[in-house]
Parts: sequence; structure tokens; C-alpha cells
Amino acid sequence: MGSGGRWTRGWRPVAVVVCFAAGLLFATSALDSDGGDLRASSVTDLDTVLLHEKGSVDALQARVASLNDQVNQLTGSVPDRRVSRVQRKVDKLKEAAGFTPLEGPGLTVTLSDAPKEVLDDTVSSGKATADELVVHQQDIQAVVNALWTGGAEGITVQGQRIISTTGIKCVGNTVVLHGVPYSPPYRISAIGDPAALQRALDQSTYIAAYLTVANAYQLGWQVDTSADIAMPAYTGTTELSHATVGAAGRKHRTD
Repeated sequence: MGSGGRWTRGWRPVAVVVCFAAGLLFATSALDSDGGDLRASSVTDLDTVLLHEKGSVDALQARVASLNDQVNQLTGSVPDRRVSRVQRKVDKLKEAAGFTPLEGPGLTVTLSDAPKEVLDDTVSSGKATADELVVHQQDIQAVVNALWTGGAEGITVQGQRIISTTGIKCVGNTVVLHGVPYSPPYRISAIGDPAALQRALDQSTYIAAYLTVANAYQLGWQVDTSADIAMPAYTGTTELSHATVGAAGRKHRTD
């Protein structure tokens, strides 16, 4: 009896320590999850990751737009004729550069991957590779470049305004634009003369090659004209990390 009592009393401090450690772990998990799920399946789910990253980028872009507005207000309030003169020049160039909203007639091109059943059947039969049956950054760039050639006054991809420093990059089976990942279908809208824009698309040799594959394996290609397209102004950062001088006549290319 005596030894049994000592054994029981000896475990009481240990039990207290174990309970305290368990409570600390529960509290740490709650703080880290911030109301979310810490399970590996949710962390590695692509849709969840994309939505989370898009929300973060949207918040940062809104912050950048707010700071840009403050800078513009402060610049406009400076009582200096030279600053005012330069600011007037900047204001005139904003529309062409994509920093003001734009509205007018135009068209929208929609690109999409081959249907899953077509992709599975084609790949399993060895007729084509999976890489050939999905939309790539160069396909989107080809459409954007053709629309610039056709006299587009402004272009958006997935609703985001394209400017001279915009880069379109493939990351896995998504396309990243201004830091935001997007999945297909990809919608490219342009404001301008719809007939001239359509002619530019028809005359693009790269788009002709894309359409050959699209017709064979059911990749998406759709062109819709509109009497009124509204585009937002570009509100992201304009700071360059690196740049090189390109060939003459290619200032509107995004590749």
C-alpha cells in the first residue's frame, strides 16, 4: 500500500505537465490555422492555394493603387510650375500606357484546354502528348500581339489590364499574370475596331498553327465581338527588376 501511494503521488506532477503540453499544442495549432484546416490535403489542394494567393495579390494591388493615388495627390499639390508641367504630360500619356479606365467596342478571344476525355484518349493512344493539348503562355501572347498589331487601344487578360511591362508566365497548368495564377479558360479582350482586330487574328501565322491543333483535338477557340467593353486601369507596380532593349517596332510585345 505504501509503495502504491508513492507511485500514484509521483505521477501527479507528470500528469499536470502532460496536460499543460497538450493544451499548449492545441493553442499553437489554433493560432497557426487562423480558423483554417491544417491537414495536408487542404494545404496541397491547388484550388485552395490559388484562391489564397489570388486574395493576397488582390489585397496588395489594392494597397498599391491607394498609395499611387496618395502620391498623385501630393504631386499635384506641389506649387511648382515645372512639376505641374511634367504632371500634365504624364496625364496625357496615362491613357495610352493603360493607367486610365477605357471603354469602347472590341472583341474577346477565349482559349481553353482540350476536354479531359479527349486528352486522356489522345495521350493513351499516342497521337499527341498532354503538353500539346493545353493552352500555353505563347498562345496567349500570340493573341495579345496580334491584337496590338490590329490597332487595339487597350487589352485585358482575365480582366487584368495589359501594359508594356506585363509578363505572361506558365506555372504548372496555370498562367500567372501580374503575380496572380489563373486556370483556363483564358479570356483576352481588346478595345478597337472589331474588323481590324479580327483581320489581325486571321493573319497571324502562330494563331493559324494553334487553330490547326485546336481543330484536331478540340482545344477551345472562340471570338465574340462587342459594342461596348469596359476595361479597368492598370493599378499594379511599374517598377522593373530587369529590362533589355528589343528590336525596333516591337514595343507592344509582352514576351
